Amino acid sequence: MSSAKDHLVGANSTLSAEGLAGRRILIVEDDPFIALALEEMLSEHGLIVAGAAKNVASALHLAASERLDIALLDVNVGPEKIDPVADLLAGRDCPFVFTTGYGRAGLPEAHASRAIVEKPFYTDELMNALRDELRRVAHKPSPD
Repeated sequence: MSSAKDHLVGANSTLSAEGLAGRRILIVEDDPFIALALEEMLSEHGLIVAGAAKNVASALHLAASERLDIALLDVNVGPEKIDPVADLLAGRDCPFVFTTGYGRAGLPEAHASRAIVEKPFYTDELMNALRDELRRVAHKPSPD
């Protein structure tokens, strides 16, 4: 039987932590096994887990109160949708990546163009998405 970490880590997890080491990340994931595997995997790649939330209320609190560089958001958090958390992070100019098992159709309409990693995902895929999102924000032209 395979575990959540087997799906997250995959067989070839040799990417460097370039651009990610020391970055503070918020994880929003309602599945405790996936959340734990994400915390471990992200920490192993040099990220600092600033907080992990299993519901929207906790995620909103952490998103409003923690210094964050990036966030990883499960689209469906139990019976709740992630929309208010995505809205808050976008308002703070904090980049984020969605995780979902339902494809783009389930993304919040206001954030449909954001990065997405479909479950089950592998470490390389997830790390590349986080790195790409941070690069996208870093190269975003600043308003005059």
